[in-house]
Amino acid sequence: MSRILDCARHVFDVEIEGLQQLRNGLDESFETVAGICLETVASGGKLILTGIGKSGYIAKKIGATLSSVGSPAVFLHPVEALHGDLGIMQKHDLMLAVSYSGETEELTGVIVPAKRLGVKVVAITGNGQSSLAKMCDYTLPMPIPREACPFNLAPTTSTTALLALGDALAMVLLQEQGFTKENYGRLHPGGAIGRAVTMRAVDVMRGGDRSAVVSPDMSVEDVLLAMTEARCGAAIVADQDRRLLGIFTDGDFRRWAKRDIGVLSRCIGEVMTKNPAFVHTQDLAVEVLKVVEDRHINGVIVLNEEDRVAGLIDVQDLPGLKLM
Repeated sequence: MSRILDCARHVFDVEIEGLQQLRNGLDESFETVAGICLETVASGGKLILTGIGKSGYIAKKIGATLSSVGSPAVFLHPVEALHGDLGIMQKHDLMLAVSYSGETEELTGVIVPAKRLGVKVVAITGNGQSSLAKMCDYTLPMPIPREACPFNLAPTTSTTALLALGDALAMVLLQEQGFTKENYGRLHPGGAIGRAVTMRAVDVMRGGDRSAVVSPDMSVEDVLLAMTEARCGAAIVADQDRRLLGIFTDGDFRRWAKRDIGVLSRCIGEVMTKNPAFVHTQDLAVEVLKVVEDRHINGVIVLNEEDRVAGLIDVQDLPGLKLM
């Protein structure tokens, strides 16, 4: 079994080595390509990823990532391109041609037709002197020391490095374009990620009679009844102006009751948890999730713009809203 693990760890080591070399080798050519991509998107153009084989699969993923973070991109199969799919190109587009060797005939065959349509082409390759690099307008080199394959043949380190390079480009474009969480949510409306960055605390909180807001002089017994009536696992303690004072949960009650069942007759203000976690009504749901995860709590209080109690978010509601 140790031989199997040794082999697996060796693959990690080789690929990490490749990623480290690629990172350290980033230079002005990356900045140039990033700038051209920004100009392309700003002018209403799109990024066209093309490649074949393993590089093609990675190119598809890079294109999908770019599109998801605000840089419109599509994948174009180089063979299909020569049979009509070149029609997807427009003059203001930019092609990113991916081939580690830079000598893939199916790929080099599409470069000239693309340039005839007025499209600029970037070569992303491990060989800066390759046929592909010489045919393109710009070159983004990505040399690696070796593949993880023992024969140095199967694309392994090179595809991992290409994937990381694409992620780096996508994140740079995201940053430079000022792409926000709200922008991200608008492009991902159907999933939990999209809901988390478009829904706000006011959209998921329990308000009105679905939350238990109690005064600090109420007894613990009466507070438990209020929690039961509201069907929630926590009570918010507030003053007469609904200013937040504390929180009391069913877990708090169990811990107190274990020590002294007489807690039922005590005032909630004496046993509540002071300075509880809270968010504001217009905070994004993703911020609520962060509070829940960081504080390891089951209830988050929601305050309005005047810092008065508006409601409670119960963590048990989040899965039903497909936020967890």
